Amino acid sequence: MRYIRPLSIEDAVGQLTGSSGTAAILAGGSDLLVRMKGGFIEPELIVDIKAIDGLSEIRETAEGFSIGAAVPCAALGENAALKTAWPGVVEAAKLIGSKQVQGRCTIVGNLCNASPAADSVPALVAAHARALVIGPGGKRTIPVETVPTGPGKTSLAKGEIIEAILLDRRAPRSGDAYLRFIPRTEMDIAVVSAGVNLTLDEQGVVKAARVALGAVAATVLLVEEAAEALIGRKMDEAALERLAKVCAGACRPIDDKRGTVEFRRKVAGVLARRAAMTAYARAGGK
Repeated sequence: MRYIRPLSIEDAVGQLTGSSGTAAILAGGSDLLVRMKGGFIEPELIVDIKAIDGLSEIRETAEGFSIGAAVPCAALGENAALKTAWPGVVEAAKLIGSKQVQGRCTIVGNLCNASPAADSVPALVAAHARALVIGPGGKRTIPVETVPTGPGKTSLAKGEIIEAILLDRRAPRSGDAYLRFIPRTEMDIAVVSAGVNLTLDEQGVVKAARVALGAVAATVLLVEEAAEALIGRKMDEAALERLAKVCAGACRPIDDKRGTVEFRRKVAGVLARRAAMTAYARAGGK
């Protein structure tokens, strides 16, 4: 096994592109090291990206926020501007693991680990976040929902690295929220999760919405019909009931020891409803 700690993103891409065997990227390591210890993966090359300039920074620009690939989740909650603009994204990131894990884990790692139950991904999808990808062919920007293609699988080509997660500057009268159901009070994997992002007009009517569900399919679901149930309406009971029904019907869950298909569908509707109400209140709706 080779371990390298490049000082530039170009060097990291070159090392990954030129590797002949299995290669892995080390940012926080909270997923990678566990998988290595369990014998699920034995990379011949580990590329540690934490020393690369800019990858451990949260940058606020005129367009919004850029969250570097090596930024630990704990740092998201300490950034007042990000927490104010995107509270749902920060909420989701702060639910990954324990306090100790929070100091290491990253939302990019959470995304690229490609678990259907990843906490940060539904919130990022609802927030219309984008991944800035750099590879041997140059840079490209893609929606985060296109990165995971199945459990443990991504759309990234050999040599490609997600350099940062991009979030737009908040539109006026907007709000987002993330909720999950777990068997314990903390440090557990989501049985069902929901992220909702809303923008209201001056009368409190929803004019834009995104609804994402986690742990109910092989990848996070962006439920466009659920968004349509809210657009053009205030958060009245009829809209909320329609939202819950659509979300329950959109699920493609499995039966396992953590939850049945019927249970997951029911909870998906309940969580989407509650998250929508929180997002609406944060957007200034009454």
